[in-house]
Parts: sequence; C-alpha cells; structure tokens
Amino acid sequence: MAGPTARLLCLLSLLQTPRTWSGSELSQRLGVTHRTVRRDIDRLREMGYPVEAEFGAYGGYRLVAGASMPPLLFEDDEAVAVALGLRTIAVQGLPGLEDAGVRALNKLTQSLPTRLRHRVRTLGATAMTWRARVDHPVDPDVLTVLAAAAANRERIRMEYLRRDGERGPRHVEPQRLVTTRARWYVVAFDIERDAWRTFRADRIHNPRPTGAPARQEMANAEILGHLERAEREMSATHRADVGLALPMDVAKERLGDHLGDGKLIAEGGSTRWRSAEDTVDWLAIRLLLLDCDFVVHHPRELRTHLARIHERTVGIS
Repeated sequence: MAGPTARLLCLLSLLQTPRTWSGSELSQRLGVTHRTVRRDIDRLREMGYPVEAEFGAYGGYRLVAGASMPPLLFEDDEAVAVALGLRTIAVQGLPGLEDAGVRALNKLTQSLPTRLRHRVRTLGATAMTWRARVDHPVDPDVLTVLAAAAANRERIRMEYLRRDGERGPRHVEPQRLVTTRARWYVVAFDIERDAWRTFRADRIHNPRPTGAPARQEMANAEILGHLERAEREMSATHRADVGLALPMDVAKERLGDHLGDGKLIAEGGSTRWRSAEDTVDWLAIRLLLLDCDFVVHHPRELRTHLARIHERTVGIS
C-alpha cells in the first residue's frame, strides 16, 4: 500500500461494500497487520464513519447507517451512474428535488476526472427520455456552470437567445437558479445593462466563468419580488368568457378552487364561466380538464392558443 492515506481510502472503499469483513480479510487485502487494521478502523470512526464490529467466529467489520452523511467513495462506473441520474433530475425536474439535484451534480462534476466527465457527457447526449415533463430541456453542463458561479460569487460570460430570435453576448453575475413549472431560470445582474435580469436557462449557451468576483448581491426576499415582477411582465393575463356545456353545479364542482374570483352564471342547462385572471396557458389547461364541450367568447388569444393545440393533435391516433 502506498501510504496511510491511500490505505485508509482503500479500507473505506472495501467497507462500503454491503457485507461484513473479517479482520484477517482486511489485513490481507491491505497488506498490513491486524493491529494496523484496528487503528485504521478507529480513525474512520473519528472521521464520522459508523463502523460496527461484531465479535466471534463469524464476526468482523461493516459500515452501517449513521446519524449524518459521511463522504462516499465511488468506483468509476458508480460515479458515472450517479452523475447521469443527477443530470436527469436536473433536466426533468422532480418536484422538491430540482435545486438539490443541481447542487449535487455540481459537486460531483467538479470532482470527476476528465475521462469520467467525457463518459457522462457522451452517455447523456446519446440517451433520451420519452414523455419527459420538460418542454424546453436545459443542457446539464449549463446548469452546473451557473450553479457554480452563483455559489462561488463569480462573473460569467455567455451567449443568450432573446425572444425575438437574436443571440448575443452577456456579461452577468449569477445570483440564484430557480425552477418553476418544469423550467429553469437564473436571476443575475447584467453588468453592461446595470440591472437585474431573469434569464431562461434553456436559452443560455456556452457560459464561461471569468474568475472575476461578483459585486452585486440580492437578498432572498428581493429575489422573490424580482421574480414576481418578471413573471407579470413576461406573461400577459386575461379574464376568459366561456360557455360550458355543463350544469352549473357540475361546473362549480369541476372548477373547484380554480374558480377564484371568477363567476358562474346559469344559462338554461349550460353555464357561462367568467374566469379569474390568468395566462392563456393555464386557462386552456383548466378548460380541457373540465371534459366538456365549450365555446370561447373572449379573449381572442385563448381561442388562438386552443386552435394551435388542436392543430398539434390532428393526425395523432
């Protein structure tokens, strides 16, 4: 064995295999005495690894679950598998785990050797998920660069595709990654425009850390306010006026909490729904979930949006 540190790491790798190791097995694998094995076991315990000892003819040492999460050692294939799983969580977004997934992916990616990073990128590029939740997938490498820059308080340069289709350079200070409705955003200070901006991560290309420290900082409460203002500016809202082929009591039951400050008006055996204010995306979703025939009287934007949905479904069997 090369030295005490290398020997300790090898011992930890062996103990992470779900089995009980006898002292003689460990001493033979490590090429040391039983006394050295016991001393190394004590060192692991001091570092927070819960190593349990069982005495007797069939006794030995094994790593058990502890009160905290100690560092783990992975074989190459294990590290690649974990990285691919974290990339899937980051891109597709599992409720409540999106942010944690990106943080974990960032830590793991920084520690991977170059050869393993290449394997992870290659496998990630050649695999696909059917019926994924995300309409606008994000390159996991983009997310890890943004997460690292935000955590390290570092400026980056990047290319950004605007809504008008123009792509241009940006020099920004990432503050926080945010996920909502299966889409990633980054709140960042735009240095050249001297203002806070919200960027869609799927429109960010080739982000590069500059090494220069970030100067601006925004508190969590300010970030929430900024996001709310940005959402109002980006998403126009409307109040819909729709005729539903449903009795009023059934319409009320199916709308439930989605009725909000909207109104339902009985019209014979049908119902007129004058909705609460919302985006055309969510108004369309709520209409389709009612599972009934309907006529949209207003707004025109909702009729156009529903027509596009209809066009996309034509020919699907």
